Amino acid sequence: MATTMQPTAETTKQLINYRTNAGVAVIEMNDPPANTYTYEMNRQLDDAILQARMDNDVYVIVLTGVGDKFFSAGANIKMLASVDPTFKYYFCLHANETLLRLEHTPKLVIAAINGHCVGGGLEIAMAADLRIARKDAGKIGLPEVNLGVLPGTGGTQRLSRLVGKSKAIELMITGNTFSFEEAQEFGIINDIFERDGFMDNIMEYARQFTPPNKAAKAVGRIKRAVQTGWEIPMESALAVERENQQILFQSDDAKEGLAAYVEKRPAVFTAK
Repeated sequence: MATTMQPTAETTKQLINYRTNAGVAVIEMNDPPANTYTYEMNRQLDDAILQARMDNDVYVIVLTGVGDKFFSAGANIKMLASVDPTFKYYFCLHANETLLRLEHTPKLVIAAINGHCVGGGLEIAMAADLRIARKDAGKIGLPEVNLGVLPGTGGTQRLSRLVGKSKAIELMITGNTFSFEEAQEFGIINDIFERDGFMDNIMEYARQFTPPNKAAKAVGRIKRAVQTGWEIPMESALAVERENQQILFQSDDAKEGLAAYVEKRPAVFTAK
Protein backbone atom coordinates (compact mmCIF):
# COMPACT_ATOMS: atom_id res chain seq x y z
CA MET A 1 0.00 0.00 0.00
CA ALA A 2 1.40 3.39 -0.96
CA THR A 3 2.07 5.89 1.77
CA THR A 4 -0.23 8.90 1.71
CA MET A 5 1.76 12.10 1.27
CA GLN A 6 0.86 15.70 1.99
CA PRO A 7 -0.23 18.05 -0.79
CA THR A 8 2.79 19.10 -2.81
CA ALA A 9 1.68 22.74 -2.75
CA GLU A 10 2.89 23.00 0.83
CA THR A 11 6.46 22.26 -0.19
CA THR A 12 6.69 25.74 -1.73
CA LYS A 13 5.35 27.54 1.34
CA GLN A 14 7.73 29.18 3.80
CA LEU A 15 6.79 27.56 7.09
CA ILE A 16 9.91 28.53 9.02
CA ASN A 17 11.34 32.05 9.20
CA TYR A 18 15.04 32.37 9.95
CA ARG A 19 17.08 35.46 10.75
CA THR A 20 20.15 36.38 12.76
CA ASN A 21 20.86 39.42 14.90
CA ALA A 22 23.99 40.15 16.94
CA GLY A 23 24.93 36.51 17.46
CA VAL A 24 21.39 35.25 17.99
CA ALA A 25 19.53 33.11 15.42
CA VAL A 26 15.75 33.44 15.56
CA ILE A 27 13.72 30.51 14.23
CA GLU A 28 9.98 31.18 13.87
CA MET A 29 7.30 28.60 13.18
CA ASN A 30 5.24 30.31 10.50
CA ASP A 31 1.76 28.85 10.04
CA PRO A 32 -0.51 31.19 11.99
CA PRO A 33 -2.70 31.35 13.89
CA ALA A 34 -1.81 28.01 15.55
CA ASN A 35 1.62 27.33 14.03
CA THR A 36 0.84 23.63 13.78
CA TYR A 37 3.63 21.57 12.30
CA THR A 38 3.64 19.18 9.38
CA TYR A 39 6.33 17.04 7.81
CA GLU A 40 7.28 19.93 5.54
CA MET A 41 7.52 22.39 8.43
CA ASN A 42 9.72 19.93 10.29
CA ARG A 43 11.99 19.62 7.27
CA GLN A 44 12.35 23.39 7.16
CA LEU A 45 12.88 23.49 10.93
CA ASP A 46 15.58 20.85 10.58
CA ASP A 47 17.29 22.94 7.89
CA ALA A 48 17.15 26.05 10.09
CA ILE A 49 18.64 24.20 13.06
CA LEU A 50 21.52 23.00 10.89
CA GLN A 51 22.00 26.50 9.48
CA ALA A 52 22.28 27.94 13.00
CA ARG A 53 24.55 25.11 14.08
CA MET A 54 26.98 25.65 11.22
CA ASP A 55 27.08 29.46 11.49
CA ASN A 56 30.16 30.43 13.50
CA ASP A 57 28.62 33.85 14.16
CA VAL A 58 25.56 32.36 15.89
CA TYR A 59 25.92 31.62 19.59
CA VAL A 60 22.31 31.39 20.81
CA ILE A 61 19.15 30.08 19.12
CA VAL A 62 15.73 31.52 19.93
CA LEU A 63 12.74 29.44 18.88
CA THR A 64 9.28 31.03 18.73
CA GLY A 65 6.01 31.20 16.79
CA VAL A 66 4.63 33.85 14.42
CA GLY A 67 1.83 35.97 15.86
CA ASP A 68 0.72 36.37 19.46
CA LYS A 69 -1.88 33.61 19.85
CA PHE A 70 0.20 30.43 19.67
CA PHE A 71 3.77 29.36 20.13
CA SER A 72 2.50 26.14 18.58
CA ALA A 73 -0.54 23.91 18.93
CA GLY A 74 1.51 20.90 17.91
CA ALA A 75 1.04 18.54 15.00
CA ASN A 76 -1.47 19.46 12.31
CA ILE A 77 -4.44 17.21 13.08
CA LYS A 78 -5.92 17.49 9.59
CA MET A 79 -2.63 16.30 8.17
CA LEU A 80 -2.49 13.36 10.57
CA ALA A 81 -6.07 12.40 9.71
CA SER A 82 -5.22 12.28 6.00
CA VAL A 83 -2.16 10.02 6.06
CA ASP A 84 -1.67 6.32 6.72
CA PRO A 85 0.00 4.71 9.77
CA THR A 86 3.33 4.25 7.97
CA PHE A 87 3.55 7.96 7.21
CA LYS A 88 2.58 8.80 10.81
CA TYR A 89 5.37 6.58 12.14
CA TYR A 90 8.05 8.14 9.96
CA PHE A 91 6.63 11.60 10.66
CA CYS A 92 7.14 11.00 14.40
CA LEU A 93 10.59 9.52 13.81
CA HIS A 94 11.70 12.57 11.82
CA ALA A 95 10.28 14.91 14.48
CA ASN A 96 12.26 13.00 17.13
CA GLU A 97 15.44 13.31 15.07
CA THR A 98 14.88 17.03 14.48
CA LEU A 99 14.42 17.80 18.18
CA LEU A 100 17.41 15.66 19.12
CA ARG A 101 19.45 17.70 16.64
CA LEU A 102 18.30 20.85 18.42
CA GLU A 103 19.20 19.32 21.78
CA HIS A 104 22.60 18.09 20.60
CA THR A 105 23.69 21.40 19.07
CA PRO A 106 26.31 22.92 21.41
CA LYS A 107 24.61 26.31 21.41
CA LEU A 108 22.10 27.58 23.94
CA VAL A 109 18.48 27.21 22.76
CA ILE A 110 15.75 29.41 24.26
CA ALA A 111 12.07 28.76 23.58
CA ALA A 112 10.26 32.12 23.59
CA ILE A 113 6.71 30.99 24.34
CA ASN A 114 4.63 33.85 22.97
CA GLY A 115 1.21 32.15 23.11
CA HIS A 116 -0.54 28.84 23.74
CA CYS A 117 2.00 26.02 23.93
CA VAL A 118 0.18 22.70 23.82
CA GLY A 119 0.69 19.18 22.57
CA GLY A 120 3.57 18.97 20.13
CA GLY A 121 4.21 22.67 20.68
CA LEU A 122 5.23 21.92 24.27
CA GLU A 123 7.24 18.94 23.04
CA ILE A 124 9.22 21.31 20.82
CA ALA A 125 9.69 23.78 23.68
CA MET A 126 10.93 21.04 26.00
CA ALA A 127 13.75 20.26 23.54
CA ALA A 128 15.06 23.78 24.18
CA ASP A 129 17.44 24.43 27.06
CA LEU A 130 15.44 27.29 28.59
CA ARG A 131 11.75 28.19 28.27
CA ILE A 132 10.54 31.75 28.80
CA ALA A 133 6.84 32.53 28.49
CA ARG A 134 4.96 35.73 27.71
CA LYS A 135 2.75 36.70 30.66
CA ASP A 136 -0.96 35.90 30.25
CA ALA A 137 -0.38 34.75 26.67
CA GLY A 138 -2.04 31.36 26.90
CA LYS A 139 -2.06 27.86 28.31
CA ILE A 140 0.42 25.02 28.32
CA GLY A 141 0.04 21.24 28.49
CA LEU A 142 0.01 17.86 26.79
CA PRO A 143 -3.66 16.99 26.03
CA GLU A 144 -2.97 14.15 23.55
CA VAL A 145 -4.79 11.61 25.73
CA ASN A 146 -8.03 13.38 24.74
CA LEU A 147 -7.33 12.31 21.14
CA GLY A 148 -6.70 8.72 22.17
CA VAL A 149 -2.93 8.95 21.68
CA LEU A 150 0.17 9.82 23.69
CA PRO A 151 2.59 12.75 23.35
CA GLY A 152 4.67 11.18 20.58
CA THR A 153 7.35 13.75 19.87
CA GLY A 154 9.36 13.23 23.02
CA GLY A 155 6.72 14.41 25.47
CA THR A 156 6.58 11.32 27.68
CA GLN A 157 10.36 11.36 28.06
CA ARG A 158 11.22 15.05 28.34
CA LEU A 159 8.33 15.98 30.64
CA SER A 160 9.21 13.18 33.06
CA ARG A 161 12.81 14.40 33.13
CA LEU A 162 11.64 17.93 33.94
CA VAL A 163 8.98 17.25 36.58
CA GLY A 164 9.53 13.66 37.69
CA LYS A 165 7.76 10.45 36.73
CA SER A 166 4.63 10.63 38.85
CA LYS A 167 3.84 14.29 38.10
CA ALA A 168 4.47 13.75 34.40
CA ILE A 169 2.08 10.82 34.31
CA GLU A 170 -0.55 12.87 36.15
CA LEU A 171 -0.25 15.81 33.76
CA MET A 172 -0.43 13.60 30.67
CA ILE A 173 -3.26 11.23 31.71
CA THR A 174 -5.52 14.09 32.79
CA GLY A 175 -4.78 15.94 29.56
CA ASN A 176 -5.39 19.26 31.28
CA THR A 177 -3.83 22.53 30.23
CA PHE A 178 -2.59 24.96 32.84
CA SER A 179 -1.19 28.44 33.27
CA PHE A 180 2.38 29.52 32.69
CA GLU A 181 2.63 30.30 36.41
CA GLU A 182 1.71 26.69 37.24
CA ALA A 183 4.20 25.47 34.63
CA GLN A 184 6.90 27.55 36.31
CA GLU A 185 6.07 25.96 39.66
CA PHE A 186 6.34 22.50 38.07
CA GLY A 187 9.75 23.37 36.61
CA ILE A 188 8.65 23.39 32.97
CA ILE A 189 8.97 27.17 32.49
CA ASN A 190 12.13 28.97 33.59
CA ASP A 191 10.75 32.50 33.63
CA ILE A 192 7.79 34.65 32.60
CA PHE A 193 8.34 38.01 30.90
CA GLU A 194 5.82 40.85 30.61
CA ARG A 195 3.69 41.01 27.47
CA ASP A 196 4.92 44.41 26.34
CA GLY A 197 8.23 44.24 24.54
CA PHE A 198 8.38 40.46 24.94
CA MET A 199 10.60 39.63 21.96
CA ASP A 200 12.85 42.65 22.52
CA ASN A 201 13.40 41.46 26.08
CA ILE A 202 13.98 37.89 24.88
CA MET A 203 16.67 39.14 22.49
CA GLU A 204 18.30 41.19 25.24
CA TYR A 205 18.22 38.14 27.50
CA ALA A 206 19.73 35.94 24.77
CA ARG A 207 22.53 38.38 24.00
CA GLN A 208 23.90 38.09 27.54
CA PHE A 209 25.15 34.63 26.49
CA THR A 210 27.02 35.94 23.43
CA PRO A 211 30.51 37.50 23.24
CA PRO A 212 31.85 39.75 24.60
CA ASN A 213 29.39 39.29 27.49
CA LYS A 214 29.82 35.56 28.03
CA ALA A 215 32.14 32.77 26.92
CA ALA A 216 29.73 31.27 24.39
CA LYS A 217 31.82 28.13 23.90
CA ALA A 218 31.60 27.45 27.63
CA VAL A 219 27.83 28.01 27.58
CA GLY A 220 27.50 25.52 24.72
CA ARG A 221 29.74 22.94 26.35
CA ILE A 222 27.88 23.22 29.66
CA LYS A 223 24.71 22.47 27.71
CA ARG A 224 26.29 19.48 25.95
CA ALA A 225 27.72 18.05 29.18
CA VAL A 226 24.30 18.21 30.83
CA GLN A 227 22.28 16.97 27.85
CA THR A 228 24.58 14.02 27.21
CA GLY A 229 25.48 13.29 30.81
CA TRP A 230 21.85 13.13 31.93
CA GLU A 231 21.30 9.91 29.99
CA ILE A 232 24.40 7.90 30.91
CA PRO A 233 26.02 6.44 34.06
CA MET A 234 27.85 8.86 36.33
CA GLU A 235 31.33 7.59 35.48
CA SER A 236 30.69 8.05 31.76
CA ALA A 237 29.05 11.42 32.36
CA LEU A 238 32.11 12.62 34.24
CA ALA A 239 34.23 11.57 31.28
CA VAL A 240 32.01 13.67 29.00
CA GLU A 241 32.45 16.58 31.40
CA ARG A 242 36.24 16.20 31.37
CA GLU A 243 36.40 16.05 27.57
CA ASN A 244 34.32 19.22 27.27
CA GLN A 245 36.48 20.90 29.88
CA GLN A 246 39.64 19.96 27.98
CA ILE A 247 38.21 21.53 24.83
CA LEU A 248 37.50 24.72 26.79
CA PHE A 249 40.93 24.78 28.45
CA GLN A 250 42.42 25.12 24.96
CA SER A 251 40.21 28.09 24.05
CA ASP A 252 41.16 31.76 23.96
CA ASP A 253 38.15 32.50 26.16
CA ALA A 254 39.48 30.32 28.98
CA LYS A 255 42.81 32.13 28.83
CA GLU A 256 41.00 35.47 28.85
CA GLY A 257 38.69 34.46 31.70
CA LEU A 258 41.51 33.26 33.90
CA ALA A 259 43.68 36.29 33.10
CA ALA A 260 40.81 38.71 33.78
CA TYR A 261 40.19 37.07 37.15
CA VAL A 262 43.85 37.36 38.16
CA GLU A 263 44.05 40.94 36.89
CA LYS A 264 40.75 41.86 38.57
CA ARG A 265 39.12 43.22 35.41
CA PRO A 266 36.03 42.31 33.38
CA ALA A 267 36.68 39.57 30.82
CA VAL A 268 36.12 40.29 27.14
CA PHE A 269 35.17 37.07 25.41
CA THR A 270 35.46 36.31 21.68
CA ALA A 271 33.96 32.79 21.45
CA LYS A 272 37.33 31.48 20.29
